Amino acid sequence: MAGTSNYETKEVFTVCKRDEEVTRKDDVDKEAVGFQSSGQIHGSGDTSLSDDDIAGFTYNDKMDMKRMGKKQELMRNFRTISSIAFTTCVMGTWEILLTANTQGQAFVILSLAEMASIAPTAGGQYHWVSEFAPRQYQRILSYTSGWLSTLAWQSIVAVDSFLIAEVILGMITINSSTFVPHRWQATLLIIATVLGLAAFNFFAGKKLAVAENLFVALHLLAFLPVIVTLLAMTPEKQTAKAVFTQFTDNGAGWSSIGLTVMVGQVSCIFVVLGSDSAAHMSEEISDAGLVVPRSMVWSFFLKIPMTFGLLITYLFCIGNISDAIASPTGYTFIYVFQNSTGSVAGATGLTFVILILLIVITISSYASTSRQLFAFARDNGMPFSRWLSSVHPHWQVPGNSILVTCMFTILMSLINIGSTVAFDAVLSLSVVALMATYAISIGCILLRRIQGEPFPPARWSLGRAGTPVNTVALIYILWAFFWSFWPNGFEPTVQTFNWAVVLFVGVMGIACLVYYWHARKYYEGPVAKVEHRS
Repeated sequence: MAGTSNYETKEVFTVCKRDEEVTRKDDVDKEAVGFQSSGQIHGSGDTSLSDDDIAGFTYNDKMDMKRMGKKQELMRNFRTISSIAFTTCVMGTWEILLTANTQGQAFVILSLAEMASIAPTAGGQYHWVSEFAPRQYQRILSYTSGWLSTLAWQSIVAVDSFLIAEVILGMITINSSTFVPHRWQATLLIIATVLGLAAFNFFAGKKLAVAENLFVALHLLAFLPVIVTLLAMTPEKQTAKAVFTQFTDNGAGWSSIGLTVMVGQVSCIFVVLGSDSAAHMSEEISDAGLVVPRSMVWSFFLKIPMTFGLLITYLFCIGNISDAIASPTGYTFIYVFQNSTGSVAGATGLTFVILILLIVITISSYASTSRQLFAFARDNGMPFSRWLSSVHPHWQVPGNSILVTCMFTILMSLINIGSTVAFDAVLSLSVVALMATYAISIGCILLRRIQGEPFPPARWSLGRAGTPVNTVALIYILWAFFWSFWPNGFEPTVQTFNWAVVLFVGVMGIACLVYYWHARKYYEGPVAKVEHRS
């Protein structure tokens, strides 16, 4: 097939293991993985990893890190199950669907999974772009992708923290008829939330893989009680005709339902974002070249039945849509819980379940965000890169990146005091920025395929399906990217305008200035350290 390299001899979605895979730590060449002769870890002072800490390394991990020119600085505590659990928790999906109120994304995830197998690094998209982009554009496209990815993931933590704060205020509202929530209260809750998340990721970082197994158990076990309660206790359900054939724009004012659906898909896209979270944890996952792509794909497809089941249940049990939208809690799902159970206590209990799951999701998102920032700083993509890329000598986590992630969310929360609308724009911004990184990275590997240029083999490969899968993924991303800048209503006001376009252009403008005046002299891109590519 035209555009297929000599590396791509695998069948569609075939997983190929190298014959010489070794899992015993005694067989790992520490020097090839990036350890210094003294056992010190780059960026972490005089601390060394013990033999127990490197027990998760495989021969393939060693060879991947050697090929990419990376030093092993973080412990590989994650295995297959905990990696799938991590990605599942970050994506959330069924519980996030409630607070957010697709087929195309599946092709995006398949494309990202293959690239994660080729280059399993915490850098993710900006590293893949550096390897696959045309040589003359490698640095600028990689740098742009790094900034976009950093912006997107930092925004995701801020948005998740905001959701937690708003749900807490919603619970208080239904329990007190005199309580009127204020924006400053949400800001204080956001700050308290992110401080707790930072503390967990810093002090419990070594046990995060174990915690993820517990988190995913909560995620799965909470599903049935919510579904069963809604179906069993809702006094008057919607008819099948109303659920499947009646559509409304709820006052948005667009000329057609089709246009309303296109404009309203931003929150739905947010639901299925985050599969690349596993890629940013690659350097803490044993046998990452195989486990990471598997966890990305499995976590997405295994959750489709749950998400679809909740969506149908929710639509049948939603009650009066106008009343649900006008709920003083700010979230229709809290209204639905109260309407279905007929009691404040019942609604509070179900909402508390969702709150716990949101906290779990944000813990995982926080971990992925800090690793992405750590990786980009390690490649000199950020100001104060040496400081940001340091690893704490005792806790073995990128402590300074965790701290900066906390500070970013706190600063974003202050915007909420002045305007909730401005803070809401962060949601659209996270979607736009992350989708842009997907478009650049997938576009680069698709171009390489079309031109017939070789790239390193992937143990998890799309094979001959690579070109069509990448093409569909890129078309979908560009389509979604276009609609992500539209306002919710036909005649937007200052309060309803989609400010993501302003934030996106502003941040990209700053990134371009930083690149021109500073980064173009110092940022080489990860490809400079990749074997046979410098």
